[in-house]
Amino acid sequence: MKYRFKPTRRFWESFYELTSQQQDAARRAWQIFKENPFDPRLRPHKSHRLSAHCGRTIHAIEIQGDLRATFYVEGDWIVTVDIGTHGIYG
Repeated sequence: MKYRFKPTRRFWESFYELTSQQQDAARRAWQIFKENPFDPRLRPHKSHRLSAHCGRTIHAIEIQGDLRATFYVEGDWIVTVDIGTHGIYG
């Protein structure tokens, strides 16, 4: 399936708070993510805590080390919710 992508304001605010090295890692991961958000290289997984809190299935990918990005799927849209350390899991 070909997805369309929509980042939230929160995602961009968090992205610009990352270090330049983390931003570079996120950009590299984006190249994989935009082709397939569930690519095994990103180690996609469901965040059960966030899913329960938000009332919808929230997924997370590993970018590097403790850096994660969260998103959900709505039809053919991928909505990126946040990016940061495990603290984004709430």
